Amino acid sequence: MIEKELTKPVNLCKANGNLNPEAVGWSRNPLHTCNLIGHWPRKKRWNYWAITSAPYLFSVTVSNVDYSGLVFVYLADLTAGFFEETTHIIPLGRGCDLPETVDADLYYDAKGTRIDMIQTPNGVDLAVDGVDLAIDVDDFAGQALSARFTISKPPGHETLNVVIPWNDRTFQFTSKQNTLPADGMVAWGGEKRVFSGDQSFACLDYGRGIWPRDCTWNWGSASGRQNKRTIGLNLGGQWTDGTGYTENGICIDGRLTKISETLHWDYDKRDFNKPWRITAPSHAVDLTFTPAMERVAASDLWLVKSEVHQMFGYYDGTVRTVAGETIPIEKMFGWAEDHVATW
Repeated sequence: MIEKELTKPVNLCKANGNLNPEAVGWSRNPLHTCNLIGHWPRKKRWNYWAITSAPYLFSVTVSNVDYSGLVFVYLADLTAGFFEETTHIIPLGRGCDLPETVDADLYYDAKGTRIDMIQTPNGVDLAVDGVDLAIDVDDFAGQALSARFTISKPPGHETLNVVIPWNDRTFQFTSKQNTLPADGMVAWGGEKRVFSGDQSFACLDYGRGIWPRDCTWNWGSASGRQNKRTIGLNLGGQWTDGTGYTENGICIDGRLTKISETLHWDYDKRDFNKPWRITAPSHAVDLTFTPAMERVAASDLWLVKSEVHQMFGYYDGTVRTVAGETIPIEKMFGWAEDHVATW
């Protein structure tokens, strides 16, 4: 498929809230202003951060799906076989105010949970060069949790930004940003888990759009240093089929290769713990993902039914850049998920 690359700022929506045709495409940096209006209750907004430093993974999300807000925090320790999560559901999304652009601050403070996602400007030219995360949860499995992270955006670092156009009334802008160096710690349960070193990275999933009632998707992501190269994976499936666009890309040493192919996901829905195969017809992606831990999040409420199997584990195989270089990957920490939602 041929995907248009955008190079100038653009509004996601027209004045009536429908998709702006000029916004359809992908870019190497966030260019979209997500001026969502109308279409209640189909608007979906979220900021999801995950920080990995094997064997640890920490994640925080603030989301607003029009009729509800969802705020969740989770912590995994693969060596200890430990996983814990807390979720708040906020009627009508009160207090879940999410900005129209990627590089903007976000604050949430309610129900004993305080979350700050703060852009950190460069002192010379005030250009954004990082993000500070501060998360405090009064009751995380019965004890207080405090997390602090400093996330860096290296100069010239490229990210994957794309609009998926189902039609002019249903569409999604997503910014997937991986291989962002991260340092910090999570204090909980009398322990401090430290995230640092050259294998400690943050990943942002910023989403804004008007979604159909029923949807299914796969998402795979990983960041790591291998053979003196910094490698990032963003792999999608199902939800983009038939739109002419994908959210598939690899980031090598801060440079993005956009993969304009539908990936094949082969895994056993009867046993998500079996190895997964993720491949591209051109062999630009040829990966095996081996799960080590499973996160299951399911809800069945009046308006929302959702089930996600997010597997934490390791990628092995190869990816190929736009220049034709084949990059080997060995035991790179990340995740892959299967998600079915009626929302």
